[in-house]
Amino acid sequence: MRYPVYNVPPCPRCGTPSTRLPWPYWSWHGYSAHAFQPYPKYAINPAIPMHEGFRVPEEHAGGPESSQGRPPQPQLIDWSALYPNEIILHGPAVKKVSLTYDDGPDDRWTPQILDVLKAHQVKAAFFCVGWRIQRYPDVLKRIVQEGHIVANHTWNHPNLTKLPVNEVKNEIVRTEDEINRLVGRRTALFRPPYGALSDQVVKTILAMNYKIILWDVDSLDWSGLTAEQVATNILSHAHPGAIILQHSAIGIGGSLQNTVNALPYTIETLRKQGYSFATLPELLGIPAYKE
Repeated sequence: MRYPVYNVPPCPRCGTPSTRLPWPYWSWHGYSAHAFQPYPKYAINPAIPMHEGFRVPEEHAGGPESSQGRPPQPQLIDWSALYPNEIILHGPAVKKVSLTYDDGPDDRWTPQILDVLKAHQVKAAFFCVGWRIQRYPDVLKRIVQEGHIVANHTWNHPNLTKLPVNEVKNEIVRTEDEINRLVGRRTALFRPPYGALSDQVVKTILAMNYKIILWDVDSLDWSGLTAEQVATNILSHAHPGAIILQHSAIGIGGSLQNTVNALPYTIETLRKQGYSFATLPELLGIPAYKE
């Protein structure tokens, strides 16, 4: 079977061109579907096959993210199979897709994305980081005022599998409380940073009455791709019920300009292909907020 491919960036340290990553990317080289590190821009992703199809060597690993913060070598665990009603990768096979954005809000990229979504009358979900919410409260309020879903993405964007249970809870509760303080809503949807999960983390999150929302289409927009490549990564893998991952904020020195630039074409093309856009509650039939 010939799979489509993802566009992936060259090695940020030495410039070695990457190979193109076959799809589905988690079926190759023993990597998990949930291993991708979407933050920050130059995080070296173990699922990106560089240097003739293999993981970047340790001497090339680096950038602004420390090795201590990087998720461990992923295991082949199909979390959605273990928790089919609680951990969600995609929606039902209807001609709808859901746009989701991680790591915001900020005062640069999030407003531009909101402008494009408003111009095209599309609603999305924003998985927000607590300290950014605290810093940019007006942007969070705008997300809600314009009819988008706000969801929980922890306070500091840590790898939760490396934290004790009490710190996992604090990351989630602190963010939930800040969102509630600003917009009067308690989030019911959660996305773990990096998609990193363990059985203990899953049980902790579910005990807090959250649904865990992952994704099955990754734009890789954080990685310095062109707008054309970002659009191609989405359009070549979109399917009925897809949950699409993009980003609305990035680390210092990073750029999401091509996320913004790719978005109008992506929306218009998907509509021409017969897709409509649904929020996560509309696609999945679950509430966005706790009662």
